Amino acid sequence: MNIDMLIDGILDSYDRYGLINRTDKENFPNRENVVSILQDLQSLIFPGFKYDEEINPYNLRYLTGQKVNSVVSKLTREIQKALIFTLAQKKGTTENIEESHCFKLAEQTSIALIEEIPEIRRLIRLDTISAYMGDPAARSNEEVILSYPGLEAILIYRIAHFLYKNGVPLIPRIMSEHVHGKTGIDIHPGATIGESFFIDHGTGVVIGETCIIGNNVKIYQGVTLGALSVKKNLKDKKRHPTIEDDVTIYANATILGGKTTIGKGSIIGGNTWVTDSVPEKTVITQE
Repeated sequence: MNIDMLIDGILDSYDRYGLINRTDKENFPNRENVVSILQDLQSLIFPGFKYDEEINPYNLRYLTGQKVNSVVSKLTREIQKALIFTLAQKKGTTENIEESHCFKLAEQTSIALIEEIPEIRRLIRLDTISAYMGDPAARSNEEVILSYPGLEAILIYRIAHFLYKNGVPLIPRIMSEHVHGKTGIDIHPGATIGESFFIDHGTGVVIGETCIIGNNVKIYQGVTLGALSVKKNLKDKKRHPTIEDDVTIYANATILGGKTTIGKGSIIGGNTWVTDSVPEKTVITQE
């Protein structure tokens, strides 16, 4: 069998097995571009930490402006493609979709994200301090920023969550699944997470779409904040638990259900299975 026949076989599979191939690149967001945007955003949020950059007081404004323009330009294009794709899915066609209107919405959202960066920096600073104060093994805040996977997952969540709240399709999930692949921490961008959040170690943590987490919450590796049922018709319902302020959840605990609330100041022990609400300041351990 020659190369041409092999190529013909692959091309034929594109026709026979739809859904898993896309040839209309211009109307579909690109994962590699989204990851590049995340790198620029991390440089803006943690200047001098994440990538090799010669930063000094004389070039800081220039470098910041360069990153801002790059993010707005690239993110606008990717959001526009995501909007066009989503509208085309609903309509069943790309006809009569106003690309200029999608571009305007995309540009507004990209600029709004840049405007949100000071607030994201405020939140991630609190998350950093929480990690340093909550982990005796941490020697400095700088060590946390440079090496803790939990903090990186929280940072990407906070970026993706802003876009998710502002109605951006596809791209928040690309962001969250990218960092999921890097860290083993799966935070859906739809989750609501308060200030000073700390994930220790992190591998295997799952936080579902409708989960609500308060302030000063600490969770360990293997924790699942999930749903009791994954039926498709429940997609618009609250399926995941509420975790109130000052709660600690130890390794491999599983907390399920949209009506399940873990009361303020409670401690959930490791390897526990919780499907009922827990009052404030309660300690749950495995029997």
